[in-house]
Amino acid sequence: MSSSIPNAHGGALAPANAPFFSKEATIAGPGFNRWMVPPAALAVHLCIGQAYAFSVFNAPLSKVIGITKSAPDDWALTTLGWIFSLAIFFLGLSAAFAGKWLERVGPRRTMFTAACCFGGGLLISALGVKLHQIWLLYLGYGVIGGIGLGLGYVSPVSTLIRWFPDRRGMATGMAIMGFGGGAMIAAPMSVALMKHFSSDTSVGVAETFVVMGVLYFISMSIGALAIRVPAPGWKPAGWTPPVTTGKMITKNHVHIDEALKTPQFYLLWLVLFLNVTAGIGVLGQASVMIQESFKGVVSAAAAAGFVGLLSLFNMGGRFVWASTSDYIGRKNTYYLYFAVGAVLYWLVPGFASAGNVVLFVLAYGIILSFYGGGFSTVPAYLADIFGTAYVGGIHGRLLTAWAMAGIAGPALVNYIRAYQVAHGVTGPAAYASTVHIMAVLLVLGFICNLLVRPVDPKHYMTGEAPTDAPAH
Repeated sequence: MSSSIPNAHGGALAPANAPFFSKEATIAGPGFNRWMVPPAALAVHLCIGQAYAFSVFNAPLSKVIGITKSAPDDWALTTLGWIFSLAIFFLGLSAAFAGKWLERVGPRRTMFTAACCFGGGLLISALGVKLHQIWLLYLGYGVIGGIGLGLGYVSPVSTLIRWFPDRRGMATGMAIMGFGGGAMIAAPMSVALMKHFSSDTSVGVAETFVVMGVLYFISMSIGALAIRVPAPGWKPAGWTPPVTTGKMITKNHVHIDEALKTPQFYLLWLVLFLNVTAGIGVLGQASVMIQESFKGVVSAAAAAGFVGLLSLFNMGGRFVWASTSDYIGRKNTYYLYFAVGAVLYWLVPGFASAGNVVLFVLAYGIILSFYGGGFSTVPAYLADIFGTAYVGGIHGRLLTAWAMAGIAGPALVNYIRAYQVAHGVTGPAAYASTVHIMAVLLVLGFICNLLVRPVDPKHYMTGEAPTDAPAH
């Protein structure tokens, strides 16, 4: 019979001979500082956030053979565009389908698997560049790397929620802020590495992929090794669960499969989908949009600065609004996203027509902060509605809304603008219909959020669920 280690509350922790990568081996011992968990999550999210900076490789990858300019046999940008699209698609797919596995095996094994997939995917992509085989980039970064993105994105979230029942929004905001900010590290690092490795015979992409693959594997592995889950029954010293239900926080738990049978899951799916759709299309066309809205006033360099500023708002919103939700409640926070966002979208064409660049930039900055905040607030919203026992898996399945919004948002912006231009509409007016549609989408999101109610008790798990997700 294996011995067990007692925890600070008198309960039993992991068996002394528990396998290193088992969930039992990650149960925190007495005196563990919960503030060690957010850095472990950031070690993963800052790495996988590199995905938002992948576009810096597109131009060099289109000159792998020609070196200084594209040769006839070089890859076209349309061909290269599928690498990122595949990565995001498999992010959503893996997050949705690996949710149950995550809850069963725990965050350490999931995070280490993510490190292997993301780091390994970059190494396979490096081989694809060397051999000039595009299918290896699709497989490496797109499929395998995309799976790493999905596993890495969801794996720390449920653990953070269990460590911070008193500050769920702040905890998830810290980690998911890392995903939004990862590109700010990856973009300049990628450019510097390519410049260092470039030569008369190489654009430096393959070597950069190797270095980044190794660095990201090490960083993500450190995060996986450092992660801990709280012991069953653990709670912060001096904290008692709120008695009031004013913020709609349940003390019960809903199984991951049962969650799919509730209207709350689909309403929250629509809440996330509509919020992301309204923001992601702007991200994809921000540079072109501001230049066309202020012709002759905003240069290409200034437009690039606008894109960078939107990234800062996106990143900051992930922490600020998620933290705010701890005080005003998740539902009220989404009311804010949808109501203020809809008003700002409706006003933006007027700001452009009046030539007011400052108000135009500020409006889109706030909108993008709501976009980022929507990602970081939703895990805590799910925990409030469905409990914490299976929140990681439920969150993974909800991220299919992100995948769908990633298609819908850019399509709305691109095709409506193209239709307007084809009919002779130019300047700010070319985007007026688009942003008004975005405002309508946010109004629909407001209605969906309004309809969210506590889960019917018939869906709750019987008995008391543990604070770390049960094996099943």
